[in-house]
Amino acid sequence: MMRTVVLCSGGIDSATLAYKVAAERQLDRLVSFDYGQRHRRELEHAALIAERLETRHDVINIAGLGRFLSSSALISGGAEPVPDGHYAEDNMKATVVPNRNAILLSIAFGIAAGAKADAVGIAVHGGDHFIYPDCRPAFVDAFRAMQACALEGMWEVELYAPFIGTDKAGIVREGLRLGVPYELTWSCYKGGEKHCGRCGTCVERREAFHLAGAPDPTQYEDPDYWIEAIRKMKTA
Repeated sequence: MMRTVVLCSGGIDSATLAYKVAAERQLDRLVSFDYGQRHRRELEHAALIAERLETRHDVINIAGLGRFLSSSALISGGAEPVPDGHYAEDNMKATVVPNRNAILLSIAFGIAAGAKADAVGIAVHGGDHFIYPDCRPAFVDAFRAMQACALEGMWEVELYAPFIGTDKAGIVREGLRLGVPYELTWSCYKGGEKHCGRCGTCVERREAFHLAGAPDPTQYEDPDYWIEAIRKMKTA
């Protein structure tokens, strides 16, 4: 079985990937990153997922890097506020953290090679393609080729990205099949006591459960905003 290190942010996508790996491969550990993001809620929820799966959870502190990535609204002290609305809107480009997946994957591949693991799993998915360049198939293919050169003659590590052609609703359906405890996951970019219901990732989360035909266990400050956001996006 493929021993797989899974990048876990504590959200729907990475939690589903963690459960998929635990069911179909051998889950080596979850790896999360403190990169200077606005809040630590996602790290707390990644820890809850690791605890439920009874697996190791490593949090890598690269927070000092965050001050160099402050153009993103997701970085603590960033220049822009977290925007509200649907992911398809142009203002969501403010949530792009420059080169994030390339940085995080490079570290994860080093961890996997050091642990003699067989793969690194990342939960990039089809819904991310139009806004995040480091979530697209071309990036995944290029990173695979780069890492094959970087570890040549040392250790082979696969980049496992099973959701690259799947949308968020498809991930939710897969997670329901696997028994993912979605009430333990966190998506909101704003990091309040509840999910805000208005930021891009809250809108996407709410929409995904709706399209999957499944009840959403999430508590939102504004549970109905997603309907307005989708209507606005479709008529823009």
